[in-house]
Amino acid sequence: MVLGASMLAIGIASPAAAQSDENNKTGNNDIIVTAQFREQNLQDTPLAITAVTAETMEAKSQTNLAQVADSAPNVTLKPQGASFGPSIAVSIRGIGGADFNPAFEPGVGIYIDDVYYPQLTGAVFDLLDLERVEILRGPQGTLSGRNSEGGSIKMFTRRPQGSNTGYMEATYGSRNRIGLRGGFDFKLTDDLSGRVSGVYKHQEGYVERYDFGCVYPAGGSATFKANDGTTQQVNPAGGIPALRPQGSCLIDKLGEVGYQAVRGALRYNPSSDVDINLSAEYIHDSHTAAGEVLAATDVINNPNSNLNGVPYDNRFICGKFCNFSSYSSPAINFVGAEVAPGIRLTPPGGQPLLATSNSDQSVYSGYNLAANFHFGLSDTISIDNILAYQSWDTTFGVDDDLSPIPLSGGYNSLTHWNWSEELRLNAQLTDSITAVLGGYYFKQRTDYYSYQDLRYIPVFPLQFIQPDETPAEAKAVFANVSWEITPGLTFDGGIRYTDESKEYRYFRLNPNGTINPYLDPVGAVNGAGTPGALTGLVASYKGQRWDWRAALNYRFSPEVMVYGSVATGFKGGGTNPRPFFASQALSFAPEVLTNYEAGIKADLFDRMLRLNVNAFYGKLNDLQIGVSVCPVANPAEQTPCAALVNGGNAEEKGIEAEFSARPAEGLSIDGSVSYLDFKYTKLDPSVGGTSLDDPLAGAPKWKWALGAQYEIDAGSFGSITPRIDASYQSEVYTGSKYLGVPQNIDAYTIVNARLTWQNPDKDLSVSLEVTNLTDKYYYVTLFDLRGAGAGLDKAQPGRPREWAVSVKKTF
Repeated sequence: MVLGASMLAIGIASPAAAQSDENNKTGNNDIIVTAQFREQNLQDTPLAITAVTAETMEAKSQTNLAQVADSAPNVTLKPQGASFGPSIAVSIRGIGGADFNPAFEPGVGIYIDDVYYPQLTGAVFDLLDLERVEILRGPQGTLSGRNSEGGSIKMFTRRPQGSNTGYMEATYGSRNRIGLRGGFDFKLTDDLSGRVSGVYKHQEGYVERYDFGCVYPAGGSATFKANDGTTQQVNPAGGIPALRPQGSCLIDKLGEVGYQAVRGALRYNPSSDVDINLSAEYIHDSHTAAGEVLAATDVINNPNSNLNGVPYDNRFICGKFCNFSSYSSPAINFVGAEVAPGIRLTPPGGQPLLATSNSDQSVYSGYNLAANFHFGLSDTISIDNILAYQSWDTTFGVDDDLSPIPLSGGYNSLTHWNWSEELRLNAQLTDSITAVLGGYYFKQRTDYYSYQDLRYIPVFPLQFIQPDETPAEAKAVFANVSWEITPGLTFDGGIRYTDESKEYRYFRLNPNGTINPYLDPVGAVNGAGTPGALTGLVASYKGQRWDWRAALNYRFSPEVMVYGSVATGFKGGGTNPRPFFASQALSFAPEVLTNYEAGIKADLFDRMLRLNVNAFYGKLNDLQIGVSVCPVANPAEQTPCAALVNGGNAEEKGIEAEFSARPAEGLSIDGSVSYLDFKYTKLDPSVGGTSLDDPLAGAPKWKWALGAQYEIDAGSFGSITPRIDASYQSEVYTGSKYLGVPQNIDAYTIVNARLTWQNPDKDLSVSLEVTNLTDKYYYVTLFDLRGAGAGLDKAQPGRPREWAVSVKKTF
């Protein structure tokens, strides 16, 4: 607060004329955002926003959404590990989502051209032909709507201008990285223009997948330090056989890149009163599974999962960038352990299990269609209508244990479609009052086919399929108003009513289509849809919510504005997608945040320094928390359990700061820092695995980013611009515990560098980039299932040091 007061005093003393020089080469540029449904200067918007232009993203070597998030305060967006397919984990101020299952909502709204993207699957978007990215921190319940509890991330593509201009860029780098991207803007008639763009990216993976029996032939002399500290033979005689010939032990390289997309847009803009934009986009993302390594193991010595007598243990820890995943399980007769003397749950002679073989490939294909209509009805009234349809499908195999031991594997296939429409009426009611009224409708369906082969449970096997269906619907009406009470003092307020519903249709079947007796004993005996059966059960959730926002801002001078706000937001409810009994098909209500915020936005020292600082305090109610003991009446059906319940309340507080400085011609420095403090204030007795002292899962307490570049004028040779960026995050709690101890991802700092030459006409550039310059070894994700009895603790290491050379030509 002392810093804010000092900067405020400097800002008031600054000459107002400083902002009038838009071409000042040592000043910060204006960025126009549309967070409040109208065009505003970033510095005039009473919200905590990180706005990133296409030029900044290029200068920082950012090519996907996760890289942009790395530089934003209190924003975490990471690609998920292989168990979650081509999906992301995302949070803003610690609030978001990490589970790709369509029964859950993300908690952070992701938008492309104001069209909501409802799933975490496929959300590691390439920055194809973007104009800017806006990251709105804090609940956006009135401005963005449902599932923007933590905030929203909005991407805006370049609209056709009819300029007959374009660009082409080619990249080559580490591990045969090949990148091609380009775009062309063209004029069809005086009123009609178009734009096409595309991207192709390919790179070999960085985690090597080996055949264990080939690397360590059975009966060989290699030894390892076992889990009990003794030295043992890695692969004893008669142990795990080789599947590949000696000298060819490498099966594949995981963590591959294989992304392609094409986008087309048409714009009809005969006047300022009519602006019609149509767009279509196709994405195909095909690559090997996320690169993962075993970090630790618990011994699983189970005759049903042991392979030729070899148990699951530390012998399968391959190294920093390799694993021994096989993506296969042999056919066996599973003999369950006795649950009481002489009593087994499996039939005499054992339960026959099929052999399974899955691919390590992850494939995602999707297309997005959108139509954005703007009509000016008068000088003071206009209408915007946004129509959109999205469809995608994805398939990916899973080998959780990263070994040839058949502990936990499977196959997943999801198909999804949704369509939405949003209608807004914008009105300038008086010279000082503007208003927006609107309505929104959304409908989706996701079909989730999953084949699971889990053999680590000693008493019975879980080899089953679940072709579950999840339809959902949401409707909303909203209103926002902006009122300049007096010159410099403005009130912004809004309200939104949301009505949402969702169903989950359960199926637990054997691979031959009959009902699985271990997951659905009632259904296996009495048939699907009978009372107490899980197969054929339809669980429903319905909910209604009012959200509101009130903000007051005061501009002391053209350079300094302060603001305060109170806002609410929510993450939608749903039903438990992973019940072990019909009674566990529990619904859960929305998670709700009320956030109080104050901030200052300042352009200081003749616009050479831009400083935005804000502090916030949030109260979370009805937290959606995972439990291992379900709150159901029958004690025999309380475990096992993997449900989500509204398990408590919490509070959070923090501070965020962003700055950009242009102290001299050609020199620019930018950075951010954030702090987040989270505390549970109440936990329901059913939440046994979480305590009041537990840290927040999935988000660092501290985070900072710092970058600098200097454009050197080389006269007739053009210009040379070196740039360096560094980012840091403190340790992150993964949400899992082992022997009662929270499991964390260690803190790390990543440094990237870039050197760019540009010709005098500024239409040709060549860039050399190096990411992870210090070759830091760190984990992006950590997935520990030892506490659940699966024996595995696996991690996704970050990409090692990589280099690339890019050539870009504009025309």
